[in-house]
Amino acid sequence: MNPERHPQHVINRRGAEAAEWISAIQHPAKRFCLTAGIFSLTFPAVPANAGDALTYERDIAPILRSYCAGCHNDKDQEGGLSVETYALLLKGGGDHGNPVNPGDADGSFLIRSIRGAEKPKMPPKDEPQLPAAEIGVLSRWIASGAAGPKVDVSILQSITAPAIAPSPAPGPVTAAAYSPDGQRLAIAQGKTIEVREAAGGKVLLSVKDLPGKANAVHFTADGSQLIIATGITGLYGVAQLRDGRSGALLREFAGHSDVLYDAEISPNGEMLATAGYDHTIRLWKLSDGSLLRSIDVHKGAVFDLAWHPDGRVLASASADETVKLWRAADGVRLDTLNQPQDEMSCVLFTPDGRHVIAAGRDKRIHLWQFVSRDAPALNPPVHSRFAHDSPVTGLAVSGDGRHLLSSAGDRTLKLWSLPDLELEDNAPLQPDISTAVLFAPQAGLCFTGRMDGSTELVRLAASPSAPEATAPLPAAPVPAPEIPAAAMTEAEPNNLPGGTVAVPIPAQISGVVSAPDDADLFRFHAAAGAALTLEVNAARSGSKLDSHLEILTSDGTPVRQAVLQATRDSWFTFRGKDSDTADDFRLQNWAEMELNEYLYANGEVVKLWLYPRGPDSGFKVYPGTGKRHTWFGTPALVHALGAPAYVVTPLPPGTEPAPNGLPVFHLNYANDDDPSRRLGADSIVLFDAPAEGEYLVKLTDVRGFGGPDFTYSLAIRPRRPDFKAVTGGAGPKVSPGSGREITFSTERMEGFEGPVRIEVTNLPPGFSISGPIEIEAGQQSAVAVLTAEAGAAPPGDAAGKSVRVRAMASIGGRDIIHDLGDLDGIGLAAPPKVTVSILPGTDPAVVAETPGQPPEFRIFPGQTISARVRAVRHDFTGRIELGGDDSGRNLPHGLYVDNIGLNGLLIVEGQTEREFFITASKVAKPGIRPFHLRATTDGGQASSPVMIRILPPQDPAR
Repeated sequence: MNPERHPQHVINRRGAEAAEWISAIQHPAKRFCLTAGIFSLTFPAVPANAGDALTYERDIAPILRSYCAGCHNDKDQEGGLSVETYALLLKGGGDHGNPVNPGDADGSFLIRSIRGAEKPKMPPKDEPQLPAAEIGVLSRWIASGAAGPKVDVSILQSITAPAIAPSPAPGPVTAAAYSPDGQRLAIAQGKTIEVREAAGGKVLLSVKDLPGKANAVHFTADGSQLIIATGITGLYGVAQLRDGRSGALLREFAGHSDVLYDAEISPNGEMLATAGYDHTIRLWKLSDGSLLRSIDVHKGAVFDLAWHPDGRVLASASADETVKLWRAADGVRLDTLNQPQDEMSCVLFTPDGRHVIAAGRDKRIHLWQFVSRDAPALNPPVHSRFAHDSPVTGLAVSGDGRHLLSSAGDRTLKLWSLPDLELEDNAPLQPDISTAVLFAPQAGLCFTGRMDGSTELVRLAASPSAPEATAPLPAAPVPAPEIPAAAMTEAEPNNLPGGTVAVPIPAQISGVVSAPDDADLFRFHAAAGAALTLEVNAARSGSKLDSHLEILTSDGTPVRQAVLQATRDSWFTFRGKDSDTADDFRLQNWAEMELNEYLYANGEVVKLWLYPRGPDSGFKVYPGTGKRHTWFGTPALVHALGAPAYVVTPLPPGTEPAPNGLPVFHLNYANDDDPSRRLGADSIVLFDAPAEGEYLVKLTDVRGFGGPDFTYSLAIRPRRPDFKAVTGGAGPKVSPGSGREITFSTERMEGFEGPVRIEVTNLPPGFSISGPIEIEAGQQSAVAVLTAEAGAAPPGDAAGKSVRVRAMASIGGRDIIHDLGDLDGIGLAAPPKVTVSILPGTDPAVVAETPGQPPEFRIFPGQTISARVRAVRHDFTGRIELGGDDSGRNLPHGLYVDNIGLNGLLIVEGQTEREFFITASKVAKPGIRPFHLRATTDGGQASSPVMIRILPPQDPAR
């Protein structure tokens, strides 16, 4: 068995119980089969002699149980057939009627399908097939009249387990728990539970009369009792309440049809929740053992349960790849946390009740913000960390809620911070898989129980083992005063480090890549931290050169720019990507990704800009429109369908990040094409010298070509961060009593990423523009609304030319101002056919209204709020379309109009109003900004802007 393929409870079930049953192989009178989806242990019976009378109980039921009942039972009636009882077998069902014709074996569908004479072939070809001897037994039984049992009971609950001698070797540790006072430790190994002194290890109690392996053990809140989840695989599951001092059985909670994996007492001690392999959760009254309710929704085994600290909500982790939340009072499902990619084997709440944590076979630790306390609600995902190289087998949270312990099938044991899930410590590789992990009462120690039966207290330190991530680029430096560059001409030979000529800074070098595989090297001196720009002008001037720049040390070693540690794995789905578009990045596991994270694919690094906005869309990457930008000087590349991709975290050069099972990428200072696409195929490197010294710049043709037409000009100079800005929609014609959009866009240069303010003055009488107008840091555009009053007079011909538009930014402590000209051609349009306005939604608490001011909507990062859009139809009866993923005009980065569907935000014919929703991602920055809606009808009428304020990060559900 490969433990990497199965979660903790499955490993325990398949491993420990296999050992427990193995001695029954030689049992002389009975035949048994354990079928659990992974392997089958078969215990052959002595075949009936030809002359012996066959009995259903001894001869037929074991065959049906082994080969048929796994798919044809009362719960899973594949083909409409159940063989769980004799009556149901004879009743038949589905498309083939009665499978058994008593007295006619060859004419019975059961025999014909087993032999392959009828379709479908049963069992399927990829399942274990019946031996000829057992087919003969079935045929004889049917031919003799197919006599039934004396008592017709389920063949899945009628097995009597053989008596098995206890193994002298200790079994795997399957569960463990500390008493509330930390003085005692309960350890489960197979069918035995020992309660020991936590400090000295003295055995205080030994329970050895369990019916099956103990999959979970917990102390009650006062430490006086133990609750144990156990049972017999394939037969039944039972929870036992036992005295914590004597081990005496106080009460049993029976009714599950398969083994239990967990039994959890509610915080107030009134209810017990049980769950196991039969997919069912049951809630019991602890005081008398009465069943309160049964929850039968999961489509796979339920491996773990957890109560919220206030006892109102129960969480369940299942093999159906979900974590579900249930309201304990009535069993109502509050949410399905279905972001996991494989079976979930562990779930817990943080002690403060603000987060849900789960893990399992997808090797990740998932953390959600918990908000569905009383009613169904979406619990937003916060983190999904790739944690181990193998399935996670155990989780534990510290009493103060600040740390998380995880173990996995790769024998690793790791400590994480909460709630940010950053790796704090990584224990030495364990001797075997840790199947039970706990925080010990002693500070800094963690208990681990393993598959080999060993236990140990492991010391883990709550100190970071990896440095903080750095920003992708340093803050823009103060623009250097322009000094005339020294004009130089390349002189060959200069293709080796030892033969280079030193050049001053700034310098403008003219040269030619004169032959195939020619390389031109130039030496320059840089002080530590110097911010330099190295820029090629070749393709823009008609040269055949497709340049490539690389920065080297004086001895020719590439200079490291960043270390990228992958934190999530993914791949391209639906279609691949060309090297230009910024839209529709379809990625596996996209729900685990966050805006502004870096995505690495085959040497290219992009940055996520907008979430997928519907069932037929993918991420947009920066800048959100036009050709996509890249980061760290990487080239824009083509990516095939199914090609791997990784979310990565940038770390300083020289960092050795803690292993997490995913790749680490080392990027040097080099560039093929301008990452911002401003220079086309020409190269640019923004170099921040790591230390004072001599450096080399190497210039080549990326294809290895060369010749007299491969000329270039290479500039080496101090960084000059700057921007250009343009106005879109100049000369607008505005309908009286309505508004039209004006867009302001910026082109950022040489590392400038700060905000850009737009100022519009000298508008004609009766006209106004929304504000303040700001292009956010790192973004490309802002949209304002130019409004004409209902009674505005037509402006004169010169009115537009009197308007002044300026763009301003602070760069390195200096105010940089660019004049954008005027708004030539401002005028009045015909009266609007439709006007729209934004109103408060269903929750007035999120809106602040001041007389004479536009409404102010308020939102926390991670929150969704509602609003309404109202239309006044002046001369229009059709559908009013308000946009798709761009429907929230001028919203701050990280905010978007949610739930737009395939058709976007719209008001259908015959209606004048609809509700819409605004969601803020967790990357949204605090601040205030105007936003509006635009009806594409009638040339794009814009609503009057309202304000939206992003509040500082906080749990809105507290």
